[in-house]
This record gives sequence, C-alpha cells and structure tokens, in this order.
Amino acid sequence: MNQTFANTLKRIRTEKGLSQQTLADKMFVTQSTIARWENGSRLPDTVMTTRLATVLGVDVNTLFTAAESDESPNVILVDDMKLILSDGLPVLEEVIPNANVIGFLGAEEAIKYAENNRVSLAFLDIELRNARGLDLCRDLLAINPRTNVVYLTAYSDYSLDAWSTGASGFMLKPLTVEGVKEQLKNLRYPFYIGGDDE
Repeated sequence: MNQTFANTLKRIRTEKGLSQQTLADKMFVTQSTIARWENGSRLPDTVMTTRLATVLGVDVNTLFTAAESDESPNVILVDDMKLILSDGLPVLEEVIPNANVIGFLGAEEAIKYAENNRVSLAFLDIELRNARGLDLCRDLLAINPRTNVVYLTAYSDYSLDAWSTGASGFMLKPLTVEGVKEQLKNLRYPFYIGGDDE
C-alpha cells in the first residue's frame, strides 16, 4: 500500500475543492478508481499520474515523488571489477541507507534486473568487458526513463560522451561517501534516500 501517494492525492483534491466523483469525471475513470488511489490499495500508472497532475494543476513530479516515496529505492552498481563492487556497495549503503543496493559484474544481468525492478539510481562503469556503459545507460532509460544514471570511470576523457546519454552525473573512481553525496544533489529524479541528511 502506498499511503504517501494516497494522502497526497486526497490532500490536493480536497484543497482544489473537488469531490472524488468530480475528479473521476475529469479523469474519465470511475469514482471507485479514485477511492482506491486515495486508500492506497492501487497506484495509477505513469500515464494516469501525468493526467492527474494536469487535471489537478500540480507539478507531475509531486505525484511521482509521492508514488515512489513509500518504496525502498533500488540502486545498482555495474562494474566488471569485483574490487570496485566490493568497495563501492558499502559506500552506497552508507549514503542511501533505505535503498536496496545491488551490484552487477555485467550489463546483461543489470538489464534483466531493471526489467523486473524499478531502478531509481544506477552507477555504471563506462567501459565494461562485453559492453559499453553508455549503451547500458540507454537500455536502462528505455526500460524506465526516470532512472538516474551516474557514470563511473578512471578516465575523465569520457565525460563529453557521457552527457549525451541523459545521465545525471559523472564521477571518477573510486566511489566515496562525499562523491556519492555530491551526485545525489544533482539527480534528475530525486528520491528519498533516508539517513540523517533528509
């Protein structure tokens, strides 16, 4: 159940002076659909959330953020070096304590994971053994356009190519607590990270 979204929707609808039936009529759904969204038993899909924002006259990110806030975000680290994973995963867990943090040695398994789980943030090595991180970024964004991507590399030469893919950031290896915190400030689609800084 997503009570944050439910409470946000009910509050905005009430502030706008709309009944559930009036909102349903404007959305071209039934009143029971609005009721389910407001009691947290169902969530609207992306198209309906965008339509809700338009009908209610609010920024769509307000509703998207509310929809995602009750979930533990999925954060992935993709690098073909085990040492980077073993050193980097604890850093991500420290900085984003409420996240499900998972590491992958290759692009293929990361894509399979993303197809079945909403990835909020992906740290990607630019040069993987059997794939390019730039291509992996495009694949992840095709699966979920709201995935934040931060590129990792030991070579700053890649930074110009990286920006053309829709990434949120770029950082040199290794992952550090301070470096990850800086990247979180620049995410295209912020999410609740947990911890004392929130």
